[in-house]
Amino acid sequence: MPAQPPAPPESNPAQAVLVGLLNLSCLGLGYVLLKQWILAAVCWLATALLLLVALPADVDGVPTGVLAGYGVVLLAAAVDGARRGLRAPLALGGAPGAGTGAASRRLALPMVLALVLLAVPVGGSVAYGAARDEAVEQSLLARLAAVDQQVKSVEGQSFGGAEHTYRKALAVYQELGTKHSGSRAGKLVPDRLADYYASVSAPYEQKKYCEAVPGLQHLRALPGTVDRGLLVGLTGKADDPLAHSWYECGVAGLGRAGTETTAGEHLNALLSTFPQSPYAGKVEPAVREGLRTRAAAVSAGTTGACAAVVDLRRFDTSVGALEPKATFAAVARDTGKEIEKGDFACGVEQFKGKEFSEAVQTMTEYAEQYPDSPQAAHARTIAIAAEIADETPAAGSRLPSATAPGGSRMVMVVSNDGPGAVELLYTGPVTGRVTLNACGNCKAYEGSLRLGAPKPKVCTGPSSKYPKVTLTLPAGQYHFLQKRSGTAGTLSAADKSSTAKIEPGYSYTNCLYVTSGFGF
Repeated sequence: MPAQPPAPPESNPAQAVLVGLLNLSCLGLGYVLLKQWILAAVCWLATALLLLVALPADVDGVPTGVLAGYGVVLLAAAVDGARRGLRAPLALGGAPGAGTGAASRRLALPMVLALVLLAVPVGGSVAYGAARDEAVEQSLLARLAAVDQQVKSVEGQSFGGAEHTYRKALAVYQELGTKHSGSRAGKLVPDRLADYYASVSAPYEQKKYCEAVPGLQHLRALPGTVDRGLLVGLTGKADDPLAHSWYECGVAGLGRAGTETTAGEHLNALLSTFPQSPYAGKVEPAVREGLRTRAAAVSAGTTGACAAVVDLRRFDTSVGALEPKATFAAVARDTGKEIEKGDFACGVEQFKGKEFSEAVQTMTEYAEQYPDSPQAAHARTIAIAAEIADETPAAGSRLPSATAPGGSRMVMVVSNDGPGAVELLYTGPVTGRVTLNACGNCKAYEGSLRLGAPKPKVCTGPSSKYPKVTLTLPAGQYHFLQKRSGTAGTLSAADKSSTAKIEPGYSYTNCLYVTSGFGF
């Protein structure tokens, strides 16, 4: 009889499960059991490539595509191994042809080993997850350290120059403290924000109050931009330093060049934001004291009055910016009065300092601006004397008196024998100015500048022909300055100064005329 082909091996599901489980261990041991070395090598290569990509663990972890690909390979190896192991003869010991019970006992130990080996990928996943979590922690700590260094790098700088850096750092603190609150870095954020507060508020601790204001305003606004749970002990902490800085900066800037308006802004911010603050109660007394110290520098006859009145005007600008107006109305009125005193004192200072043209302008403006002032008349006489002294310095040897002397006075009749109107200024025991109209029929005299040349015969016509003015002057030395308006067809006479002594018991006449070369 011809030989019969050998019967196919019986299927053994337990054996298939064993091979599949061994292949799921990531080590291809199922194929090793089947002595399928090439397929086992494929499993080893896939695992090696996975380890090469995954290690060392980092923040990003293993790419999803790699994990999906490896999972497909692993499942395919398990399914294929189970298929192959269903009927494959396995050399696991025991006599051939042993019964089913013996075969089951023979597979028990390998099955337990296969289940134990499944801990390899599971444990590897757990260990890798822990390593990745640590990498994330280290990355977050590195970010925290970097932003700490940024804050440290701008410490001591003005907030305006460092604001961009501070705000970038704050954004990182906010992210770490909220999105990564459970991390080691996230738990450190409240302490770091305390350091952030100290860095931003450093100018205040150094008593640089004006410089401190922007940073303290920023710190006061933090509860509106940063999670309050991170601001441990910082909410409201900037209020008192900010009120103090507004007060100190505002008071220091009152009347200071360049800060006249900002001083008022700082004080207004204090009064509106912290009206119950002890610093708010100090503002009006401090403004009053600022006026008092400036007023002390303004007195007639002292040096520095002009500088003091400039300071007063800047101070007035600051006071004018303060709100509410009613609170500072009295200080504003008193400041105006001190400015009035200062303007007069400045004119006196200029006169005494021989700055006659400046004194003319100051006293003229004073008389125009304060026409009801008791000193307006005196200011006008000082302006007249200064105008004369600008031509004849001897006229400025002493300040004109505020009151006229008593006693007898002498008459001086002044006539105009010239074609243009003439203004006559005089100063001596009394000071004043008069204007004589033009003489309609009068002409310029032909004259000569040659020494010894005869003087023209002036004012020889009928007395009624010449415009006149009568002065009554106390005895004493006088300085005169005539200023004649030019007319068409004649030469404009230059300002002409002269002196005269008025003696008791005499009357005087003075004729003003024009020549082609000079006036008298």
